[in-house]
Amino acid sequence: MQPSAYLACMKNHKIVTCAAMSALALSFLLVGCDRKVSSEKTSTVSNDGTVKTKEKTVTQSSDGTVTKTDESKKTTPPPNP
Repeated sequence: MQPSAYLACMKNHKIVTCAAMSALALSFLLVGCDRKVSSEKTSTVSNDGTVKTKEKTVTQSSDGTVTKTDESKKTTPPPNP
């Protein structure tokens, strides 16, 4: 391979690499992140020591879609020996 052909090949390689990196960076910018609109967390403890936790979250994506998430968790204490 002649030196001039090698330099031309490397120049094309750099251009292709820069174009690929630019396309990847642009895709990350266009996708964006979800935005948390509201969040609410409540916990209650019953007489036997059981803890009930409820969490409600509302998020909005970059395209305007609103998602509501309800999560409930129940934790019981270990039995006493």
